[in-house]
Amino acid sequence: MKKIRLTAQTQKDILDSLLKRSPNNYGQYEAVVADIIANVRARGDEAVFDYTKQFDKWDITKNTVRVTPEEIEDAFQAMDADFIGVMERSAANITAFHQKQLHNSWIDPRPDGSILGQKITPIVVSGVYVPGGKAAYPSSVLMNVLPAKVAGVKKIVMTTPAGADGKVNPGTLAAAKIAGVDEIYKVGGAQAIAAMAFGTQSIPKVDKITGPGNIFVALAKKACFGYVSIDSIAGPSEILVIADETANPRYVAADLLSQAEHDELASAILITTDEALADQVSTEIEGFLQELSRADIIRKSLDNYGYQLIASTMEEAIEAANAIASEHLEILTKDPYQVMTKIENAGAIFLGEYSSEPLGDYYAGPNHILPTNGTAKFFSPLNVDDFMKKTSIISYSRQALERAHEDIELFAEKEGLTAHANSIRVRFI
Repeated sequence: MKKIRLTAQTQKDILDSLLKRSPNNYGQYEAVVADIIANVRARGDEAVFDYTKQFDKWDITKNTVRVTPEEIEDAFQAMDADFIGVMERSAANITAFHQKQLHNSWIDPRPDGSILGQKITPIVVSGVYVPGGKAAYPSSVLMNVLPAKVAGVKKIVMTTPAGADGKVNPGTLAAAKIAGVDEIYKVGGAQAIAAMAFGTQSIPKVDKITGPGNIFVALAKKACFGYVSIDSIAGPSEILVIADETANPRYVAADLLSQAEHDELASAILITTDEALADQVSTEIEGFLQELSRADIIRKSLDNYGYQLIASTMEEAIEAANAIASEHLEILTKDPYQVMTKIENAGAIFLGEYSSEPLGDYYAGPNHILPTNGTAKFFSPLNVDDFMKKTSIISYSRQALERAHEDIELFAEKEGLTAHANSIRVRFI
């Protein structure tokens, strides 16, 4: 990790460096993704099956593209019973948290005969993409699916790549069963996103696509936005820890590494008012790297996007944290709650030394699908509202409209929209 004195210039330099990791900077792949999407739109299943044979190396057909109930049950039974129990408890926590986000439709009748309101309805079909390949993340299945279930989505479709043997990771299937996925298809990559966005002979069209993926998946979601809704264009994972002299350097080091192990583009940043703590954290990191299985990835991540920023004051540290707007923000200070009140931009905030980031990844209940690359300044974690539509309700009586009609007519005429004005005026002449 690079140790740097925090100044306005070093803060700007770091922000510029972090933003280079955004999927928006991988334009060289956009043409490839556009071709895949166009091909799937034109040829449907045939194109999807061709890409699956090309990239995933197995001979997929209309008879094998969908995961069968027997495959799901076999995967569930093959999983370790203790792990099934953990996933079920995690699912219960996630469900309970997201149930608190539910809103009701409302109607506001007024004495003048006007009625205003808002009707809230879930989307009908939600699609979730789950990566396969070198790693599988059952936790991501739970986090994507359960808010949709709480919202009342009627049908949830999952796509996930199978291995060369045509089998899907059993952990993914077990999590899908626990979460209540309705249909699962053995398709990955940009072709899976296109299939869900436009529909094929085998894969149904969905209304929204959520879930992480590689750069091709991210760019496909970006290209399909507007035909369907999406959650976000996710970038590499990131963690920022604000710590003072009271923090345990061993905990800080462990928490920074928990995100650095994701991939070489992951970012881990410590902002501290105590330079001695930064040095102790460096020592602890070196010790952990002798033990951890993904040490090579962690080293590259820390070399590229790992920073220790030394701030003069806690106010300066908070200002920098708000500018960076990290996906995960841990506050390990004497009074973390007081610091938290001044945080404006973060995907998720973890308070105190026993609230390390993996608690949010797996178990606590808040969603781990979070805004990255500074987008916490204007985006939120995946939540129940993402699977809801809000429809305005307007009803005026003649009495209510009579009081307002001249105002409306004048407004419309000032905009040159005489037909708008006439639509109101005709009711009173």
